[in-house]
Amino acid sequence: MGDTLEVLVTNDDGIDSAGIRAVSSSLAKVADVTVVAPLEDQSATGRSLSHEVDVVEHELGYAVDGTPADCVVAGLAELGPVPDLVVAGCNRGANLGEYVLGRSGTIGAAVEAAFFDVPAIATSMYVPIERGPVHEADLGQEEYAEATRVTTFLAENALEAGVFEHAGYLNVNVPVAGGDPAPVEITHPSKRYEMDAERDGETIHLTDHVWDSMDPQVIPDPPGTDRRAVAEGRISISPLAPPHSTNHHEILESLAEAYAEMRGSLRADVSD
Repeated sequence: MGDTLEVLVTNDDGIDSAGIRAVSSSLAKVADVTVVAPLEDQSATGRSLSHEVDVVEHELGYAVDGTPADCVVAGLAELGPVPDLVVAGCNRGANLGEYVLGRSGTIGAAVEAAFFDVPAIATSMYVPIERGPVHEADLGQEEYAEATRVTTFLAENALEAGVFEHAGYLNVNVPVAGGDPAPVEITHPSKRYEMDAERDGETIHLTDHVWDSMDPQVIPDPPGTDRRAVAEGRISISPLAPPHSTNHHEILESLAEAYAEMRGSLRADVSD
């Protein structure tokens, strides 16, 4: 890392969202910032990639007609200097639990960076249910103050502290700013999963019941999880690594041996 911190900023809400403007503005006070973000909302695209994308200059940086993962690849390989850190966010709406790790475009951008061996921070803000649907919530830059504060702090300190020697990226979830700064808790993703589907004629409605309530008195997520921390008003930081790790499994090894025996028998039958 040089004398000046280089940060690539992206998101999945689109380059014109209040969240990316708030985060990039805060980071610009401590780093050289290059913004490469989707032209339009690309929420829930995970790590989807395109073969070809258009790019146009924008007042914040570059707007890419593609996904967050496209933006990271384009930013790291072509559009900007090689950064010390990638920051994705701030997303409007929390990204909590194991099941969102492959679904969220915000986290998808951080994972893409981690595969490039570039540390990353994915920052998302929980929008209380009583404010209505997340995609309709009217949020100003001032409401991202909690997110910008902790993201900027981590950008300034996590690299030198050696955090990314043990994590590929950080999944950070914050409450909406208000009152005193929220405390931080180091967490792990909740395993809770409550998707459901109901058919209505030729239509199937998919519902995520995880968000039916975030009341800490009734949610089943245990202490130490990201959902529990955010429900109780704390900032959740989960240090994570890119997925697809492989574990040795003796039962699977025995199945592979059984398949080899079956294959040998089939070959013998064919040769007869």
